[in-house]
Amino acid sequence: MPLVKMTELLHAVPGNEYAVGSFNVSDMEMAMGATKAAEDLHAPLIMQIAEGRLRYSPLELLGPMMVAAAKRCKMPTAVHLDHGATMKTIRLALEIGFTSVMFDGSKYPLEENIEKTKEVVRLASFYGAAVEGEIGSIGGAEGDMAESDVSITKVEDAKRFAEETGIDAMAVAIGTAHGNYKKKPELRIDRLKEIAAAVDIPLVLHGGTGLTEQDFQNCLSNGIKKINIATASYDNSARTIKEVVQAKPDANYFDLSDAIVQGTYQNVKKHMLIFGLKGRA
Repeated sequence: MPLVKMTELLHAVPGNEYAVGSFNVSDMEMAMGATKAAEDLHAPLIMQIAEGRLRYSPLELLGPMMVAAAKRCKMPTAVHLDHGATMKTIRLALEIGFTSVMFDGSKYPLEENIEKTKEVVRLASFYGAAVEGEIGSIGGAEGDMAESDVSITKVEDAKRFAEETGIDAMAVAIGTAHGNYKKKPELRIDRLKEIAAAVDIPLVLHGGTGLTEQDFQNCLSNGIKKINIATASYDNSARTIKEVVQAKPDANYFDLSDAIVQGTYQNVKKHMLIFGLKGRA
């Protein structure tokens, strides 16, 4: 199956029937688990890595492997840079062959976020790649990035941001946060509805780990087309490794490697089913 653009997957969503899962991977085993889940469910897949995780998985090494895994997958698969913070990393991802990049300019004032995002859009267009931007602040911490507070996206800011930047997808802040929640999030579905009515591009939900199945359904039925999952896969892989070691104290490298594949597979498959992705490829 050819490597596809993120926009091909998001624009294929009819109405609010389902949302495409975008799953972070940090090594070959996680990529194998994610693609296996997609193939078993006949589901589209977005694989991504966040810039804040690159200390553990250098993009020069991980990126080509992700692209190769996507090309090897029998289901349509896009490869995405999540939370790109620097032009150097964004350019490298595009040169490697990522079909989309996210520029996270949420820490900047609106005007500066718009200008910096426009610069990324110009660069990505040279490579034929799509761009995701962020308006508002989703909060929490993604990898090595500094933790930030949630700042709910304003409708007028979202409309202006989408129109002036020319982005292909937009991450919005409606009360979610990256990482594991310390308390139950209060989702602003009312604000999501308002934003969805005001813009014509696919909306993205970050901070999916820890949300309930009903939370996800409320989001995808009200305009979310892409849902990011990272921490849940990392946590489930770590949990599976511990279970293997507990059951088999003399477990070798290959036992643990397979545990990562299985841990990722289980989590990706679980969320794909929640997102309504079975049979959508």
